[in-house]
Amino acid sequence: MGAAGSKLEKALGDQFPEGERYFGLENFGNTCYCNSVLQALYFCVPFREQLLEYYGNNKSLADAEENLLTCLADLFSQISSQKKKTGVIAPKRFVQRLKKQNELFRSYMHQDAHEFLNFLLNELVDILEKEAQAAAKTDPETPPPTEKVVNGFKNGHGHANGPQKEPLITWVHKNFQGILTNETRCLQCETVTARDETFFDLSLDIEQNSSITSCLKNFSSTETLNAEDKFFCDKCCRYMAFILWHQLLLGFSGLGKFCKKLRRE
Repeated sequence: MGAAGSKLEKALGDQFPEGERYFGLENFGNTCYCNSVLQALYFCVPFREQLLEYYGNNKSLADAEENLLTCLADLFSQISSQKKKTGVIAPKRFVQRLKKQNELFRSYMHQDAHEFLNFLLNELVDILEKEAQAAAKTDPETPPPTEKVVNGFKNGHGHANGPQKEPLITWVHKNFQGILTNETRCLQCETVTARDETFFDLSLDIEQNSSITSCLKNFSSTETLNAEDKFFCDKCCRYMAFILWHQLLLGFSGLGKFCKKLRRE
C-alpha cells in the first residue's frame, strides 16, 4: 500500500473490501441531507450495480436528455472508476440538476433526508417509466408498459372506465419495494381478512438501544380493536372487536430477499 495510502486504508489493511471505493462527497451549502442519501444508495450494492449497468447501456446516446437518473448514474460511475480507494468527490452536476428540477432544494437551508429520498426514488421511477413508454412506441414488438400501483410514493389505480393495469416493476421497485399485509380477525366468528399494500418506506418507532429486528417485531405485534375502534364484520353483520396484526414481505435486494411473519401470539 505504501506511504501514499490513506488513514482509512491503513486502518483497514487487508480487510479493505476488494474493488470497493470509499469517497466522501463535497458539501455545497447544507447539502448534507443529499450527500447522506447518495452515500446510502451507493453502498446498496444491488442498486448501484443496476444503476451502473443502466449507465453502461445508455452513456453512448449523444442526444440523451440530462435528468436526475443520468446525473446519479454518472456520479456513481465516477466514484466506482476512481483509481484511488479513498478520497473526496464533488457531486456538482447532480446537485445542480436537483436544484434546477425542484425549487425546494434551491435554497441553502437544511432539508429532510427522508423527504429527499422519496422525491429521488419517485423521479427515478418516473424516468424509467417514460423510457419504457418511448421504447414501446418505437418497437412494436415491445409490450406496452403498465401503470404501477404504489402506496406511499406514487399511486396509480388504472382508469375508472377501463381494465385495471398490472404494476410496472422497475429495478428501483425490486430493490426497495416491500409488501405490508394487514390482517384482522373477528373475535366472535374468527373470520380473517387480509389487505396487501406495497411500500417503499416504513415508519417504525425506534426505541433506545433496540435493533431493527426488534422494531419490526413491535410494529407487527397484535393489537385489539374494540370500543370506538371496532370494525364492521360482514359475517356477523355488526360492529365487532377485532385483532389486528401485520405481516411484512421485504424484497430489498441489499438485505437479501426474505419473507418473515412477525406475529406475536
